[in-house]
Amino acid sequence: MNKIRFWFVVCSIIFYSSCSNKAPRYVFNTGAVYGTLYHIVYESPDGKDLHKEIKKEMASFDNSLSTFNPNSTISKVNKNEDTSLDPFFLKCFKKAVSVSKVTSGAFDMTVAPMVNAWGFGFKNRENISADVIDSLKSIVGYQMVKLQDGKIVKDDPRIMLDASAIAKGFSVDVVSDFLRRKGCRNFMVEIGGEIDAQGINEKGNIWVIGINKPKEDMSLDNQELRATVMLKDCGLATSGNYRNFYVKDGKKYAHTIDPRTGYPVQHSLLSSSVLAPTCMEADAYATSFMVMGLEEAKKIVLSSPDLEAFFIYFDGEKNKVWSSSGFKRNIKDLID
Repeated sequence: MNKIRFWFVVCSIIFYSSCSNKAPRYVFNTGAVYGTLYHIVYESPDGKDLHKEIKKEMASFDNSLSTFNPNSTISKVNKNEDTSLDPFFLKCFKKAVSVSKVTSGAFDMTVAPMVNAWGFGFKNRENISADVIDSLKSIVGYQMVKLQDGKIVKDDPRIMLDASAIAKGFSVDVVSDFLRRKGCRNFMVEIGGEIDAQGINEKGNIWVIGINKPKEDMSLDNQELRATVMLKDCGLATSGNYRNFYVKDGKKYAHTIDPRTGYPVQHSLLSSSVLAPTCMEADAYATSFMVMGLEEAKKIVLSSPDLEAFFIYFDGEKNKVWSSSGFKRNIKDLID
């Protein structure tokens, strides 16, 4: 009888161990979200594919900060509807205000009316004139929107918010945070080119990410790398004016609008890649630097211990690069 009891206990231990101790494995998920593509690789501690749960996190995020979703929190704020501000919105808004202050308004969530007027937002392009720009300036400015007692208070009800220059990076952080909660320590999350990488890849190496050369034709068969970067425990975002633009009356209009002037930027900076503790910060600053231009952007980077940057610019004859010392240490290969 004791022998029977003993073998029952042993068999039970083996059975429960086999059920609970599945081998960890790297899982690859891909798909489309927020009008772009995503690629996520993670070492799942129990070998489980978390794709369904990840998509739920993304959907929840979309319900907060997508201006293309009429029922999202940000859309309701833009329509001046009474709504509860969810944690995603609150965190994004607070970080946006912080970046706006550091960049003296080069980053500004209230730029939405200007972006829409130029045809790069969530509304149709208008017939632009100096008078139109002047009228828009009266409802653009991050100082005109405040968070008071858990509510957004606007100086003018026509003011609109646009999180497109920060939300994509933030969504990367949201997925990364979810993976951490699930016990993942080694992963790479990429959504529309914005990236967070933690730990090591399946081969036991630090993640290596490519930075593209600025080219108007960025189809899959026409991409060339300017550099490869080792990425560990930080976020990387890249912004550029070479992909999203249109030509009217022989003149090119880039999608980066300077909130301070109301016009598309015209300067030598072609591409801005930023390393930061979070992808949300990297995204916001990469956009800010494209607004500011090379010299202003360099000053911010050199005065900010948490930021590193890699800029591609045109010197009048050819494309050149500038990188901060911290970013330079992460460069694996620099390609001519």
